[in-house]
Amino acid sequence: MFGKKKKQFEVTPYDKTKERPIIRASICNGEQVAGFKSLEDSSFREVMFIRDNKDLYEFLERYAVDEKDLKKEY
Repeated sequence: MFGKKKKQFEVTPYDKTKERPIIRASICNGEQVAGFKSLEDSSFREVMFIRDNKDLYEFLERYAVDEKDLKKEY
């Protein structure tokens, strides 16, 4: 009754023909954000913040992304 509730994230599927999985990383402080970059207009759709490998593998599993298809942008 008084415990913390786990946040439920809604998984929005991505179109592999129109979007590419990307990790945006900051050079100065190392922050990483996982999301999808549009191949049409290069817009970025942020999905989740990556703090460690656990978060990275959760992103890969949740969106059925292969690790070799994941690119990193700075």
